[in-house]
Amino acid sequence: MAVEKMSIAKALNESLRKALEQDPKVLIMGEDVGKLGGVFRITDGLQKDFGEERVIDTPLAESGIVGTAIGLALRGYRPVVEIQFDGFVFPAYDQIVTQLAKMHARALGKIKLPVVVRIPYGGAIGAVEHHSESPETLFAHVAGLKVVSPSNASDAYWMLQQAILSDDPVIFFEPKRRYWDKGEVDTEAIPGELHKSRVVREGSDLTLAAYGPMVKVCLEAAAAAAEEGKSVEVLDLRSMSPVDFDGIQASVERTRRLVVVHEAPVFLGVGSEIAARITERCFYHLEAPVLRVGGFHAPYPPARLEDEYLPGLDRVLDAVDRSLAY
Repeated sequence: MAVEKMSIAKALNESLRKALEQDPKVLIMGEDVGKLGGVFRITDGLQKDFGEERVIDTPLAESGIVGTAIGLALRGYRPVVEIQFDGFVFPAYDQIVTQLAKMHARALGKIKLPVVVRIPYGGAIGAVEHHSESPETLFAHVAGLKVVSPSNASDAYWMLQQAILSDDPVIFFEPKRRYWDKGEVDTEAIPGELHKSRVVREGSDLTLAAYGPMVKVCLEAAAAAAEEGKSVEVLDLRSMSPVDFDGIQASVERTRRLVVVHEAPVFLGVGSEIAARITERCFYHLEAPVLRVGGFHAPYPPARLEDEYLPGLDRVLDAVDRSLAY
């Protein structure tokens, strides 16, 4: 058993290193991923150790980066593409939606595109416009794409490797505000299924379901609620497409209440689909409507206002109180 405490950033770096070591067909591509090691240093040292032909600094051209990755995947490679910031992905959206997501079906299953698109996402880093988006719903809506997000170092390490091994394209959202949060990583563990949710705190009165950066906020909310005698379960969804509805249902049947939390706007967010499905599945178990907590349906604000925009402890606890009041 090889357990090491590391940050999410370090876990991602170690995961990429292991993938490069295990399979010579794994390539890393993106803006400044080589000599600089990425703006968040996720690829630090990899070009030095594996060479410029496997860790490739690209031009500032997201559509070209993803298009090239598609071509490489068609030739048997497993490209891992880094989009430098969430708001930079949109020039590549056409390639991702019309080519990457569709090729397997278009070829009647004969062609696979094992491409991972890594996207640092979310706010709370005091950044300028286009650097704090949460566009996961836009990708989760597209058939043919897997969409996942780790919330801790262990999941960052293992989920990225599972994404690289997948024969389907995976959009891998990395919670950038959590990059320096540390946790234990067992590098010899047997990981669970990539798209399975996980109960990270047990409770009996209500379920908080979240993914990525909001899992930590929900754990803090559950701890605060416990001081008032409320038993709150926290469910780390881990995957936005496919969603582990069975896991959510099992939790809700125990607690009878559900609040879904994400940074992205509440309007048409992942929480909307979860609320609808769980209402259908758990109608006779629910003692309150499924509530949602998220960002506002507005452009991401300047850094001075992001604390008001982002769902924090108080907004989550308010939803807990509203649900328990029914």
